Amino acid sequence: MPRWKPDAGQRLVMAAFELFAEQGYDGTTVSQIATRAGLTRSTFHRHFSDKRDILTAGQATLSRLLAEGIAAALATATPMEAVARGLERASAEMTAFNRELSPLMRAALDANEELREREALKSVGLARAMAEALRARDVPETAAQVAAELGVLAFKTGYGRWIGTTQDEAPGELPALTVAALRELHAAATRLA
Repeated sequence: MPRWKPDAGQRLVMAAFELFAEQGYDGTTVSQIATRAGLTRSTFHRHFSDKRDILTAGQATLSRLLAEGIAAALATATPMEAVARGLERASAEMTAFNRELSPLMRAALDANEELREREALKSVGLARAMAEALRARDVPETAAQVAAELGVLAFKTGYGRWIGTTQDEAPGELPALTVAALRELHAAATRLA
């Protein structure tokens, strides 16, 4: 087995979700994941502490991208405009790998409560990153939290639309889909009053 192959982290994530779909989360071992990915168990542990960490793979990067986009928004941008810039920044980094992984991830989440709990924590972490970036722009606490929560929901909504169609159906670019979802959610929220 070669000592190094490119994209080891992505290969481990894909292998894990393939195995979770085939034999369940509980029935899958770290050794099986590493073998499926064509890597060693020690390589697995260089990327993840255990198989539960597979679900949050990329969360730190996604949080950073959302925060960078918010920080880069014009100084005159409203909180929602800043969140839209964060969504554009993070969404632009999604690739065919994310689209390919999604059905496997959904199947694993549907079959395992522990993974659903981790997914919920991932959403909390993304909202926290966006709220912190908004507070750094002097957005008041409550407004920052509401805008961040809408941002997380918009990302999930836009992402769901993106993966719900084939590439041949030209579903639109993910950044446009997430920003459109944010606008829809913001409009819906204003009608609640």
